[in-house]
Amino acid sequence: MKQLLLSGCLLFCLFLVSTTWAQSEPAPAAVDGLLQQLTEASLREAGGVVEQLERTGGESMRPLFETMLAGDLYYHRQTGALMAVDKNTEGDRIGRDVFSGADLGVQSRRGIKKIRVNNRLRGQLRDTLARLDLRHGSAAEQRAAVLAILDDLNEQNMHLLQRVADTGVNGELRELVGLAEAMVQLRYSSDRAVRIAAIETMSGRLENPVRNQLRRVINDERETDAAVKAAARGALDRITGRMAFFDNMEQLFFGLSLGSVLLLAGIGLAITFGVMGVINMAHGEMIMLGAYTTYVIQQLMPNAIEYSLLVAVPAAFLVSGSVGVAIERGVIRHLQGRPLETLLATFGISLILQQAVRSIFSPLNMQVVTPAWMSGSLEINPVFSITFNRFYILLFALAVFISLVMILKKSSLGLNVRAVSQNRDMAKAMGVRTELVDAMTFGLGSGIAGVAGVALSQLTNVGPNLGQSYIIDSFMVVVFGGVGNLLGTLVGGFSLGVANKFLEPATGAVLANIIVLVCLILFIQKRPKGLFPQRGRAAE
Repeated sequence: MKQLLLSGCLLFCLFLVSTTWAQSEPAPAAVDGLLQQLTEASLREAGGVVEQLERTGGESMRPLFETMLAGDLYYHRQTGALMAVDKNTEGDRIGRDVFSGADLGVQSRRGIKKIRVNNRLRGQLRDTLARLDLRHGSAAEQRAAVLAILDDLNEQNMHLLQRVADTGVNGELRELVGLAEAMVQLRYSSDRAVRIAAIETMSGRLENPVRNQLRRVINDERETDAAVKAAARGALDRITGRMAFFDNMEQLFFGLSLGSVLLLAGIGLAITFGVMGVINMAHGEMIMLGAYTTYVIQQLMPNAIEYSLLVAVPAAFLVSGSVGVAIERGVIRHLQGRPLETLLATFGISLILQQAVRSIFSPLNMQVVTPAWMSGSLEINPVFSITFNRFYILLFALAVFISLVMILKKSSLGLNVRAVSQNRDMAKAMGVRTELVDAMTFGLGSGIAGVAGVALSQLTNVGPNLGQSYIIDSFMVVVFGGVGNLLGTLVGGFSLGVANKFLEPATGAVLANIIVLVCLILFIQKRPKGLFPQRGRAAE
């Protein structure tokens, strides 16, 4: 009797184990049969096969669905074996196993056939992948899956969202699931109170599917409930208001980003122009040299791109600063007190530097790689995000500004620079070596311009004409803020950057620059010395 009981318990345990294994692991024979059906199915039948593969294979079918969605799924005409096919640079079709990724070699064009995919099937595949992400993905993948499902809410997807929410998810994901429930209630419920409550839940949300559904309710002629339409219209107005606010925030961020570039480009010019009174038309080429230094550093450090910018910043400062000192010692000091001749001489130097760069690097633009830590963006909400490269450049510009202020306020060089800028003759009478101060000042301003080139290399292509795009803006910033005043350069750079970005959507980039220039000319007519005029006897 005991043996019978033990045998029965053993058989029952084996039955439970086999049942659990059958539910958790796909039966290989069943999956193989469905994969074979996929090679023979028409476009209309392929959707049903995909559904069965999802139920039978689950997460293990993800590579198949992704390959099929990308349009790279083929099968061998003779064996029926599925494979992913990619073309190499020579045009050969290289096959690889869909699931393992194993190389299957070159495939003949006649020996394989592509599994066709239309728009309806692509939408189904996206929904399938979203459901897999919900079941097995990380928190970020689950969030992206819920947002994808909002575009195609149905009973199956809604039940899946509810099951995922019941398993325990973070607050943001649970909130998105609640939003999906509200959208389903608005679409399918016949109770006015339930639909209005659903609209209240949707009110203020910035996701595209929410706005689309509210527009459908407003524009649907079959919708006869005036209260629901009025509630939907009010919710859409609130959403539009929020979108306008975040659009202004985005324009402000882009304006500050442009202002940080103008600050870096103009702050070095403010020093040299303020101390020496030199209109340096080669200042833009100092920016260009800094950008090319970044390119060279990356070529020397191909396996350490993440750290290349940390090396490029001091290298660009030294390269541009050294060229600046050479220009001052070789040309500018011989033209002291002759501003027109200095302008022409520096303009000629700028042409020489541009041609030198063309001869060394070619006239083509050079692409500087953005490190991974500066790539991507921080998504604040569905309509507003902050790009990391512009955010870091903004912080970098402020750090350079603060460092320069500390140098001018706390160091002996800064004391001499301020003395020479306020009264050159008196400083020379007090024993200050004004010629050395001029050289160091010109080198410092040129070095900061080189650092600006490092920042610009992360925003645009590096080419021989890079500096020419910013030289005029640099002079505008310096004149608007006040010649030789660092605070004025800071305020002027950010003011002009923000003004440009707020005007561009309405007028276009070119007209926005013209309007800003005209306004600046009118401002200078009223305040010739800028926002923060320089103080001292020499400024009178």
